[in-house]
Amino acid sequence: MTRLDCNVTNCLHNAENCCCKAAIIVEGEQAKDTCDTCCGSFDENKDGAYHNLFKTPENRLEVDCEAVKCVYNEGRHCSADHIGIAGDGASEASHTECASFRER
Repeated sequence: MTRLDCNVTNCLHNAENCCCKAAIIVEGEQAKDTCDTCCGSFDENKDGAYHNLFKTPENRLEVDCEAVKCVYNEGRHCSADHIGIAGDGASEASHTECASFRER
């Protein structure tokens, strides 16, 4: 499992800079840089209406990865010990990115 730090605080799944999902997907099959990737699991928490009452923030989770040109991609799964998802203020997935992406 990968340790995840997420600064996308307006994501529905973000609590305490951790993700409340058991797994996420990083998209960007043709990515050559971080800006070509995004968190495909992003859902905007519009107007802060959602409050995390039932889910536990996970700092380690499964990361499926479509960014096949990333050095950490092994069989479409992230092998990095630690990644960061960036894009605070995002209103859609394309405004986020895997800050840990490194091209092969």
